[in-house]
Amino acid sequence: MQKKLLAILCGAPLLLAPTWSQAANDLPPNGKTELGEVEEVCSNFTDPEWRKAQTIDGVDIQESLLCNPDNPAEIAAFVKGTNGISMDTLMQTQLAADAITVSDDMDGDGDPDKYIIKLEVAELNGHSPDMKDPTTTFDIAPGIQPTFWVFAPKTRDMSTLSLYEPIANPLLRSPSPVIRVEQDDIIWLVLENTHYLPHSIHLHGIDHPYMDHMGSGNDGVGQTSSMDVMPGGKKTYVIKPRQAGTMYYHCHVQPHVHIPMGLQGMFVIEENRPNNWPQVFNVGAGQVRHPSVGVLEKYNSEYDLHYQSADKELHQLARSVNDPRLIAKRLNLDYDVTDAKDDYYMLNGRSFPYTLRESLVVLEKDQKVKLRVYNGTQETIAVHIHGHKPTSTHYDGVDNGPNSFITRDVHGLTPAQRLDLELSGVDDGLHSFGEGVWMFHDHVEKAFTTDGVGEGGDISLVVYKSFLNEKGIPSLHGMSLAPYFTKEFWQRKYPIWQDMDEWHSLGFPDVKTGYQPAKKAVQIVQPSSVDTPANAPGASAQAPGAAASEESSVFGKLFFGLLLGLFSYWGIIKREWLLGLFRKLVKNNIGN
Repeated sequence: MQKKLLAILCGAPLLLAPTWSQAANDLPPNGKTELGEVEEVCSNFTDPEWRKAQTIDGVDIQESLLCNPDNPAEIAAFVKGTNGISMDTLMQTQLAADAITVSDDMDGDGDPDKYIIKLEVAELNGHSPDMKDPTTTFDIAPGIQPTFWVFAPKTRDMSTLSLYEPIANPLLRSPSPVIRVEQDDIIWLVLENTHYLPHSIHLHGIDHPYMDHMGSGNDGVGQTSSMDVMPGGKKTYVIKPRQAGTMYYHCHVQPHVHIPMGLQGMFVIEENRPNNWPQVFNVGAGQVRHPSVGVLEKYNSEYDLHYQSADKELHQLARSVNDPRLIAKRLNLDYDVTDAKDDYYMLNGRSFPYTLRESLVVLEKDQKVKLRVYNGTQETIAVHIHGHKPTSTHYDGVDNGPNSFITRDVHGLTPAQRLDLELSGVDDGLHSFGEGVWMFHDHVEKAFTTDGVGEGGDISLVVYKSFLNEKGIPSLHGMSLAPYFTKEFWQRKYPIWQDMDEWHSLGFPDVKTGYQPAKKAVQIVQPSSVDTPANAPGASAQAPGAAASEESSVFGKLFFGLLLGLFSYWGIIKREWLLGLFRKLVKNNIGN
């Protein structure tokens, strides 16, 4: 009872405060943030001939309508081997002469059965002791350059495009390349460690013996199988895979660091077919321009989708010093992966909008596309394709069997898992909703951000061919993509909705403008029956009575507030006396 009375006594004075005690302020006007330099969605750098279907040295290469298609000469080398193409074709690549050696059609089915595949280790966005800036750059989005370590096909040329361009040559990029071989072939996978730290290759899910024919460990694990490959050293892993499927490979040295640094890639074993000739490397993943005979039996085209994530702290530590000993200390001892938080989310090594240049999936009505999906992130992903419900046919390289195929619009994968999907362009309301430009992404919401800025991350598009122009740019019907192609947007300097209307209502407020905020709050008194009618002679457009209302001065407001505060404080201090007085009054009234 006492608490209720106290609340009434303390709250009653507040009811005495008139409406004119409320203050009002003008807001600053809408500002307009100027865009920085806007990159072209697709430049004219790429030779348009690269996009066309063609045959080079007997290798049939499918068309690629993407902005950044693979070099057809390199596709020919990846299929025939660097020892099986002409010197002219080899000179159009940056591959070493012994990067891929193919030989020995032992089963007489028209294709080679022995492969020697050589890999190097490259660093992207790293530093050398004599340079401050990154020596070999690889941007995942405008102005964003995490440091990566990657496996790469053995090259004969510079790591950069030229002496004057620090951009990495196309063979050195994230993710590590997809490797394709044929079931039952003999594969020698040679790691030439061109990096400054030890590395290895573990063939995850791939049929391989524990020891090779020379009695050396073959599993790539330093603690149980064989010593790590030291800088300048090399190691040959020997396999003869008996089961086809989508697998992967990764470094098993300090894997909690080396895998997220980029030493991971898909490894596909194709079903054995006559005259098969698999495309050994698919650099950067994405479209496979020479699908295998087995794939073409069921599908029109094939795409590799490699999802990746990166903790900014780890990738900054990797280039924080130039001394390999200190780098090893900072990454292996100082860095704590249990406190890690991913900041960058990528598809095939890029984040939106750069995914639009090379990771589109191009589809045609009534066609079928094979998608091989690999989760190279540290968390579960949920792949969702708008406008379609693809069917899962294989998990971790194992055929589910037709009775176990699952058709759905979200497919989940835990880390290191692989999933084969059948994407259909049959417009039946189930497999496809019809032609168009359809987004796809990991539906874990933070995955479509880049360092916390959206929309970014691993977003890409399924685009029907009729919606692509000659440069591989989709015909969009929504908002402009220009802000996404500026560094300022990813630096949080540009409001994405600023230019949605003429007055920039959702831009930043312009606090630098010399506007005058209101110094006084004016009460608009509502008209009463005694006020002059609005249509009476001499009446103005101002609200009746408004001109006659008095405006409180600043000192008046302060004085009133002070009195109100003192009265409330006195009421709290004297609450026992007031309660006694109130009880006495109530008792006397009842007695009377």
